[in-house]
Amino acid sequence: MKSILWFWLPLAATWLMMALEGPYITAIVARMPEAAFNLAAYGIAFSIAWIVESPIMMVLTASNALVRCRESLHALRRFTYTLNAMLTVVLAAIALPPVFGVLAGLMNLPPDIARLAQLATATVLPWPAAIGYRRFYQGLLVRAGLTRRVAYGTVVRLAAMSVCAAALAWWSELPGAVIGAAALSAGVVAEAVASRWMARGVVRTLEATSRAPDQPPLTTEAIVAFYAPLALTSILSLITLPVITFFMSHSRRPIESLAVLPVVNAFVFLFRSGAFAHQEVVVALMGQHGERETGIRSATMLLGGLASGGLALVAFTSLADVWFRSVSGLAPDMAAFAILPVRVFLLLPALEYLLAYQRGRLILARRTRVVTAGTAVEALGIAAALVIGVLVLDLVGALAAAVAMMAGRAGANAFLAWQQPSEPFASPPRS
Repeated sequence: MKSILWFWLPLAATWLMMALEGPYITAIVARMPEAAFNLAAYGIAFSIAWIVESPIMMVLTASNALVRCRESLHALRRFTYTLNAMLTVVLAAIALPPVFGVLAGLMNLPPDIARLAQLATATVLPWPAAIGYRRFYQGLLVRAGLTRRVAYGTVVRLAAMSVCAAALAWWSELPGAVIGAAALSAGVVAEAVASRWMARGVVRTLEATSRAPDQPPLTTEAIVAFYAPLALTSILSLITLPVITFFMSHSRRPIESLAVLPVVNAFVFLFRSGAFAHQEVVVALMGQHGERETGIRSATMLLGGLASGGLALVAFTSLADVWFRSVSGLAPDMAAFAILPVRVFLLLPALEYLLAYQRGRLILARRTRVVTAGTAVEALGIAAALVIGVLVLDLVGALAAAVAMMAGRAGANAFLAWQQPSEPFASPPRS
């Protein structure tokens, strides 16, 4: 147990640093004029950027698994840069006022929020390409065992984001939603540059390495065959954000819901973030035949229990008021509005750790399609619950979204529990 937790801790710290950027940005936006409108617009722009970015997120896994020599480095880099360009064009097209106007109409956005959201979406245009670029080079770092440098890149990201947000908030007259989007863009661009610089030695080594005679060439077709299921998993996972935004915009109290949910999600993610590192722990430490499954299962229950327990400690005490009013900067009525959705999310951190454990076992068994199917079950569950909660039960939007996300996650956990493999596990590839 001790060795498992020590292995998990530095990985979790990286995710926690990334989780802190959400509350930080929303806290800045919440303290600026017209906070509710700007928080809603920022949340919409962020959701759009995430869904456009989703196909590129798994490039880290691909570069870690596929790049072994000069030829494979060049092949996957070309694939990554092409995908980066395509996604940037897509986001630029969405940010065009005529196109965004149609999208705003579908989401039933008030004109003021639609205008701010369009500006914020245009400001976050560098996001997809910067994410793809830095994840490509982070995969090379992980492959070389230089995982601390990935954490250093996250520190650079937070620092650049902080400087940009503070400077614009102090010296510019830009609306809060645009300042938040600009800070996000500055952070990921700085992290991309830092990742490339830190990977320069790894790149030189790969450039000097020829493909082994028994190693097949990495063709575009082979890359697509490997990458498509990974990209589909990310797309299915992130596509729920605009779906949730759409239903909240058609619910009761839409402006308050659109404004509060990004703050609530960012807060709850602080308790969920370690679970994303836990999946890597499961894959790396389970063993060829599941020798350490008992310890990992115990660690899963311990970490999940502590995460949900920590969330409960805040959600059901006066600490919630301290967080949402003093830290996040919400007005008293908005802070009170956020409490119930947070309490609905109580078990989400524990379910996140369970999901990491379930996915890790499936990956070890080489049943990655089941992982994708589980994500599809979750997305469908969220959509169905939103239809019932908003259109049938007429719930307040933020509450309906929280209930739907919990229902979708519980459905995914149940499906993956049904699909869990038996021993023996396949040995994970060494990185």
